[in-house]
Amino acid sequence: MLIATLMMAGTSLLAQPPGYSAPDYDAADAWLCRPGREDACTIDLDSTVVEADGSTRVDAFTAASDPGVDCFYVYPTVSNDLTPNSDMIANAEENSVISAQFARFGEVCRTFAPMYRQITLTALRTMMSGQPVEVDGVTAYLDVQTAFQHYLEHDNNGRPFVLIGHSQGARMLEPLVARLIDGQPIQERMLSAMLIGYNVAVPPGERVGGAFRSVPTCQSADQTGCLISYVSFRADAPPPEGARFGNLEDPAVEVACTNPADLLGNGDAALNAYLSAGGAFTSSAEPALWVEGGGAITSDFVQVPGMLTGQCVNNEHGSYFAITVTGDPSDPRVDDIVGDVVANGTILADWGLHLLDVGIAQGDLIDLVARQAEAYSE
Repeated sequence: MLIATLMMAGTSLLAQPPGYSAPDYDAADAWLCRPGREDACTIDLDSTVVEADGSTRVDAFTAASDPGVDCFYVYPTVSNDLTPNSDMIANAEENSVISAQFARFGEVCRTFAPMYRQITLTALRTMMSGQPVEVDGVTAYLDVQTAFQHYLEHDNNGRPFVLIGHSQGARMLEPLVARLIDGQPIQERMLSAMLIGYNVAVPPGERVGGAFRSVPTCQSADQTGCLISYVSFRADAPPPEGARFGNLEDPAVEVACTNPADLLGNGDAALNAYLSAGGAFTSSAEPALWVEGGGAITSDFVQVPGMLTGQCVNNEHGSYFAITVTGDPSDPRVDDIVGDVVANGTILADWGLHLLDVGIAQGDLIDLVARQAEAYSE
């Protein structure tokens, strides 16, 4: 899920490198998810609802049978390929992130998720250790653009759509929106661009400008053609100085924050989170039992009603999505969640809750797609 060194690639995402050859997006294995087949999105997504009193119940997942909206997703930095850029072969990590971040959107939309030759975790870890490595962000972007254009040509047929990306995925979608959608007729069909876990720029106090000329931040559920974007930190652990997220070097802009559970930003709103029952994706922290003295959760996902709230905050620490975890030591439910980035037993505070950016409000994001789709059809 790491993206901080993407900008160190030293190349513009707008220039095609010599010798670039696009993947064949007619090929079935170039997609992690496509409608009408069994793939990474057609999995068991039942969740266990864990109430504060320790009681549990299973919330069964049902995919939409004939949704009127498409969701196009670009996954974050997950590839463990040993090369600077990944290949086009799906491994366990690509399938796992689909499960954690995207497959559940099948409740409200047809799901499209292309493979792309992303910058790998291997390369980013090497760069973060101070060693040089040549990565190709241009190829990664052009793959995503090619996949999206293939979708438009072969699958869209004038349907409304949502763009969803996290971390490196959001980094790929930002220039795609700027180049192909912003201010173009196709923006009328874009319900929203959900660019999550990435510093998207907006002018201070403004809803539009910065990264986009005419794509504003969303302010109501019946608004379309707008932006959802935020970077998550615990409310009691805001971005420290030099944090990777929440601040931009240019004083003329700030990081966009739109709370999907409270688009008007009136306060601390309850979040409908879907969390991994086994702990945060790629996090090295070990989760506690969800219910003290209880047995293991058998579903892959859990929900914790009343435990998590979030609000957009703009202060001396930056502009970010402040997450409050409310645990009660007197009840049997676990009092905290895992999701902080941990290295060698130490929490890396500058990453915030980056690993949970999508899951922390996934139910709210899905509800927003449904409400935008309804507004679009009226």
